[in-house]
Amino acid sequence: MKNEFRLATNDDADNLLNLTLQAYKPIRERGIPFLAATADLALVKKNISQNLCYVYEEDKRIAATVSIRMPWGEHPGPFAVPHLWWFAVDPSFARKGVGSKLLHLVEEEVIKNTFKSPGVSLGTAKEHPWLVEMYERKGYVQAKEKHLAEGYTTVFLYKKFNEVHYLS
Repeated sequence: MKNEFRLATNDDADNLLNLTLQAYKPIRERGIPFLAATADLALVKKNISQNLCYVYEEDKRIAATVSIRMPWGEHPGPFAVPHLWWFAVDPSFARKGVGSKLLHLVEEEVIKNTFKSPGVSLGTAKEHPWLVEMYERKGYVQAKEKHLAEGYTTVFLYKKFNEVHYLS
């Protein structure tokens, strides 16, 4: 089995749209207005071109995706650090660890080790029955809430990387 972690290209757009719509079906059914939940091909291509959209492939099939929005970009996160969004796992890969593996690669290899960022943020729906707790198990802490749409509150979570120690 060959696994690959890489940036997405426009050639991946159709596959990413299909994966995203499948993965976000439960979000749509709960009435949570995540942008990714109702994405179209133009939005997927915009995400690929304006953000760092990563994919994790198993045997040349995209199993999961997550994007990084930068603090200086068009749609930054709330804390002046890279912000994760559009995290999706193909339902046929659910509960096999590919989502956790992709998050770990993006957090460690890209955000922490390449960007040298002190942390990373993400947001999810307070109304979702298990997402906040899932991210807390992965080391994120709730840092802020913001009401964004009718019946929907975003919980922003933050994950701090290594403490910085200065010599005195």
